[in-house]
Amino acid sequence: MNFKLTIAFDGTHYAGWQVQKTGLGVQQIIEEALAKVFPRAAPGRLRSSSRTDAGVHALGMVAQVEVPGCRMSAPKLALALNARLPADVRVMSAARCPADFDARFDARGKQYRYFVWNAPAMNPLLRWQAWHVARPLDLAAMRAAAGCFPGRRDFKSLAGTRNYKMKSTVRALRRCDVRRRGPLLTFIIEGDGFLYKMCRGIVGTLVQAGQGKIAPADIAEILRRKDRRAAGMTAPAHGLVLWKVFYGKKRSQGASA
Repeated sequence: MNFKLTIAFDGTHYAGWQVQKTGLGVQQIIEEALAKVFPRAAPGRLRSSSRTDAGVHALGMVAQVEVPGCRMSAPKLALALNARLPADVRVMSAARCPADFDARFDARGKQYRYFVWNAPAMNPLLRWQAWHVARPLDLAAMRAAAGCFPGRRDFKSLAGTRNYKMKSTVRALRRCDVRRRGPLLTFIIEGDGFLYKMCRGIVGTLVQAGQGKIAPADIAEILRRKDRRAAGMTAPAHGLVLWKVFYGKKRSQGASA
């Protein structure tokens, strides 16, 4: 029996999603819980829609698992797993899925959200979920810069360095918005896929646009140069949340969540 799990976690105390050689990954925690629920069934390895770095959070991570001979209903599976998971990891929902479902390759897009607390004093309740930027930020400048990112573009200038060569650094963004509610800024970035640390590179660049260090008109040149040194800083990991993974038919270029 194949199950699709939608998983939320606070990544503060984890070394990312994947099973790690050193450090604890969220994937390992859930696989250990599955082994406790099905001690004789030997559930297969979790296959996820995404990877996340150390400190990054998720509300809508999707993973699939095969449990041979399972007769448990999907809702009961979610309850059984949550009873064996730590408080900072939860299966938000479980559903049966076809044998050919692939959590990674069937995904049509993802939405990330990044949170910034923009005030002189940090909100202590958000210290592990938002980046504290004390100096005032120009919202209009950030929105103008954000409007330069949607479209099919080469995002090499915004991505972190990998120790291997990527086949392509071109990705399609459908949405890059900046919302403000009091001192809380929410950056909403949605696209068909993302490069390593790409969302954090975009947010860092937009924050520096809000500080007057990067002009919105500079974004096109930053993208053209395909050089990480041309863009702004990489925002800290703890403000980033994998918000949602989209499945089904391909969404139109202008669609939004």
